[in-house]
Amino acid sequence: MTEGSGTGTGAGERLDAATEAFVAHRNLLFTVAYEMLGSAADAEDVLQETWLRWSGVDLAEVRDHRAYLVRVATRQALGRLRTLSRRKESYVGPWLPEPLLTAPDVAEDVELADSVSMAMLLVLETLQPTERAVFVLREVFDLDYDEIAEAVGKNQAAVRQIAHRARAHVAARRPRGAVSQDETRGAIEAFRQAVETGDLQHLLDILAPDVVLLGDGGGVVRAALEPVVGADGVAYVLRRIAEAAGTLEPVQVNGHPALVVRRDGALDSVIALRVEDGLITGLYAVRNPEKLSHMREETILSR
Repeated sequence: MTEGSGTGTGAGERLDAATEAFVAHRNLLFTVAYEMLGSAADAEDVLQETWLRWSGVDLAEVRDHRAYLVRVATRQALGRLRTLSRRKESYVGPWLPEPLLTAPDVAEDVELADSVSMAMLLVLETLQPTERAVFVLREVFDLDYDEIAEAVGKNQAAVRQIAHRARAHVAARRPRGAVSQDETRGAIEAFRQAVETGDLQHLLDILAPDVVLLGDGGGVVRAALEPVVGADGVAYVLRRIAEAAGTLEPVQVNGHPALVVRRDGALDSVIALRVEDGLITGLYAVRNPEKLSHMREETILSR
């Protein structure tokens, strides 16, 4: 064996080991990035950037592969989050997170499902980038403060203060109380029937008086450019949707029951719901086709 071939073999083995470690944590890294960004496309880009940096690391120098990878992914997501914020400033109409078709096991992890719900991701949008990173890493993934400090480039005392501030901020804005999957499914089915039959009274019966509908067309397809507030206004919009839609299909989106709207068999939009006290208080309708690519096959999320 020549010196060159030996070196090549060693490099190949190192790359195989790096690939194996990366694949083992890939779903976790995607979930971290997605919760920080609300964009599956950008989360995939973060994974690519994380891999490029990971593939050049001397694994013998890395004590904890998972912690190291999470740290790299977090730093990449933080940089991208600031770019995303500028993009959202010029976005046409309301910006909604990119919906994910998720497997049933995501719903079984109540904390994970809550953290990736459309309602929670919108709450996370109100945090500053570092606050969001700290909250996600601490509250969702239960990382130690020293690990988070390394990931966000702050000392532990600062991270503890940021975590406390972020928790208070989220607690004041998050949906009240946990809603069971069965209750949400019941609301979804009642909603679907009311929309499909055009039964306005039944629709009004299941909408909270102060219900809010957000539609995301991104300026690419037609959608309300402002939030629609109040049961009467929301019911009117939903009847218009029903008149144009072909079918409403129940699915699991971001760990919760939701509906897919199809027109002539093609995916048109995704409607996620927020349910409180048996009434629908929020509807999130994503129509921007650029945000629907992850509705064709299930995305695996993990903690």
